[in-house]
Amino acid sequence: MIFITQLIFIIEGQEQRFDEFESIAIPLIIKNNGRLLLRLRPTENNFIEIHMNKPYEIHLVEFNRQIDLDNFMQDKERNKFIHLKNQSINTSVLIQGVKL
Repeated sequence: MIFITQLIFIIEGQEQRFDEFESIAIPLIIKNNGRLLLRLRPTENNFIEIHMNKPYEIHLVEFNRQIDLDNFMQDKERNKFIHLKNQSINTSVLIQGVKL
């Protein structure tokens, strides 16, 4: 199993554009043998301690194999709308791990 944790930082005012991209991208996770385990939009009181900018959303996704993740990232349908992601996300931190 491949696990992806993503911290997503949105450009202020571009939330709707980001949501539009997510409505297309999230169903493609399943198509590519993945599962969205967690999609969290934290509020101010969710942070106990923080020494960085606060992420708009946090995602935890699993894929069966690396090739499944690669296929998702290169999915033609997803890439048709990648401009929405690029126009709405300021920064994204991707952390990848595996289940041993």
